[in-house]
Amino acid sequence: MERLSMTLRTTLLLLCLISGGGMVVYSQKTWCIAKPSTGDVALVDNIGYACSTVDCTVFQEGNPCFYPNNNISHASIAMNLYYQSRGRNYWNCNFGNSGVIVSTDPSFGGCNYM
Repeated sequence: MERLSMTLRTTLLLLCLISGGGMVVYSQKTWCIAKPSTGDVALVDNIGYACSTVDCTVFQEGNPCFYPNNNISHASIAMNLYYQSRGRNYWNCNFGNSGVIVSTDPSFGGCNYM
């Protein structure tokens, strides 16, 4: 019994170390958005990458998240759609170090971040 307890403690310790402190409490809602300092080329690349795997019609013209019609807004929406669809893991918000996880809902007006 003592051996099992020691094995369990060791396993838990290793999991904590491996996670690098990046574990999120699952009851806490989080969103992924683009860092404000991200350049346009990276933002466009992020939109292309995210939208190749998730439906990004929400920010197409005529849809609720079209405005503001700029790369930072559209990239943030696309990056968040990708992040949410992949289980909200911190590594799914990296985007070449141009994404940041926030705990404040970035939704605005009729544009609802999922």
